[in-house]
Amino acid sequence: MTTGAPIPTYPVSGSDSAPTRPRRSRLRTFLPLGLAAWLVLEIWLLSTVAAATSGFVVFLLLVAGFALGSVVIKRAGRRAFSNLNEALQRGGSPSKGSGNGLMMLGGLLLMIPGLLSDAAGLLLLLPPVQKAIGAYAERKFLAAAAPGSLGDAFQQARIHRPDGKVVQGEVIRDEQKDEQK
Repeated sequence: MTTGAPIPTYPVSGSDSAPTRPRRSRLRTFLPLGLAAWLVLEIWLLSTVAAATSGFVVFLLLVAGFALGSVVIKRAGRRAFSNLNEALQRGGSPSKGSGNGLMMLGGLLLMIPGLLSDAAGLLLLLPPVQKAIGAYAERKFLAAAAPGSLGDAFQQARIHRPDGKVVQGEVIRDEQKDEQK
């Protein structure tokens, strides 16, 4: 069954008459390879630990990791909800950098079967690691918010006209009028 869409043709090397095939990003190339390597390493590590101890010990480790991860996610979720509730009652925004997101990620990694993911999840539960990763992520993502980008768009106001149209603009305060009041 065909859709009727033309089949794309890619040029032979050296020919500039047709469009060229788009390059794959590094993430699309290396992410599947990284996931496969991680999966093979997890299975190898589980079988090594099972050979050294017993299969029952590995099973208990996996169940304990799942139980601990679910408790961590539940606590972090409750803490995030209570922080949001308190902030809304104060009339402000939730406190920045409370680390609930990284705690939830740590709990999720604990719930994923495997010893490497459990080790990474336990590392994410440590406050110094949370602070370091939070600071790195903040630097990385706030550096991308240059003027004219999506980060700058949040600082712009939307003015609604009576006919329902939205006009983009910036709010400018007249400081002389504010001082006189």
